[in-house]
Amino acid sequence: MIALFILLLIVGFVALIKGADLFVDGSAALAKNLKVPSLIIGLTIVAMGTSAPELAVSTSAAIAGANEIALSNVIGSNMFNLLVVLGACALFHPVPVDKIVLKRDFPISIIVTVFIFAVVGVKALFGGKVIGAAMSEVAGKVYRWTGIVLLLCFIAYIVYLIMDAKRHPEPETEGERKPYWKCFLFIILGIALIVGGGQAVVRSAEYIAKAAGMTETLIGLTIVAVGTSLPELVTSVVAARKGETGLAIGNVVGSNIFNLMLILGISSAIHPVEANVASVFDLGILIIVSLIVLLFSVSKKKILRWEGIIMILVYVADVIFAIFRK
Repeated sequence: MIALFILLLIVGFVALIKGADLFVDGSAALAKNLKVPSLIIGLTIVAMGTSAPELAVSTSAAIAGANEIALSNVIGSNMFNLLVVLGACALFHPVPVDKIVLKRDFPISIIVTVFIFAVVGVKALFGGKVIGAAMSEVAGKVYRWTGIVLLLCFIAYIVYLIMDAKRHPEPETEGERKPYWKCFLFIILGIALIVGGGQAVVRSAEYIAKAAGMTETLIGLTIVAVGTSLPELVTSVVAARKGETGLAIGNVVGSNIFNLMLILGISSAIHPVEANVASVFDLGILIIVSLIVLLFSVSKKKILRWEGIIMILVYVADVIFAIFRK
C-alpha cells in the first residue's frame, strides 16, 4: 500500500511541475496579448489560480460552520509564501522587486495584516487573554463585518489593478504571439494539474507520514501547510527560472492579498472565524516577517541569494517554534 502512495507522490510532483510550466507560459502569453505587465497577471490570474486550493477548503469549512482553522491556514500560507517561495526563487535567480509592488501591493498586504491583528489581537492583549494563556484558548474573532470590509477592499483593489493596467499598457514586443484560446487552455490545464498534483502530494505524504509514526499536529504544521502552498512555490520557482520575475513576485504578493482579503473575507462573512492565542502570536510574527522581507526588497530593489537563505532559515525556525510551543 505504501508503494502505491509513493507512486502517487511522484505523479503528484510531476503534475505540479508540468502544470506550473503550462500555467506560467499561458499567463505570460496572455500578458503579452493584453499588453499588460506580467506583474499584473501575477497579481490577479496567477495569484487566484494558485490560491484555488485554500479558497475551496476555507469556503467549504465556512459553509459547514467549522472554519476555526481558516485564520491559521491564511497566516501559515502567507508566511510560507514570503519566506520559502520568495527565498527559493532567490536561490535560483535574484528576484527584482518592481517599485510598484514596493509602493502599492506590499504595503497593502502589511496594512491588511495589521488590521486583522488589531481586530483579533488588541482586545485580547489588553484584556489579558493572551499572556500566560494556553495556545489553544480562544482569544478573539474575525467577525462577519470584518469579512465584509475585507471583501469590499478586495473588490476595490482588483478594480484599481484593471484600471491601472488600462492606463499603462505594456509596449509592443517582438516574437510570436499565442492565440487567446491557447493561452486560456494552457492556464486552465495548468491550474487543473497544479491543484490535482498538490492534492495528490498532500494526501499521499500524509498517509506515508502517518505510517512512519508522525503525529497529527506535526503533519498539519509541516506536510499539510507546505502542501497547500505548493502551487505558489512551484509556479514562482518555474517563473523565476524562465526569467518571468514579475510573475514570481506578483504571484507571492498577490496570493497573500487574496488569502487575507478574499479567502479570510469569504470565510468570516459566512461564519465568524475564531482566533486562538497561537494565531494572535502568529499574526504578530507575520507582521515582523513582512517588514523584514520588505526591508530586503527595498535595500537593493531585489532579493539576493544570501537573503533568500536567511528567509528560508527563518521559516524553519518558526516551524520549530510552532512545534514545541505549549
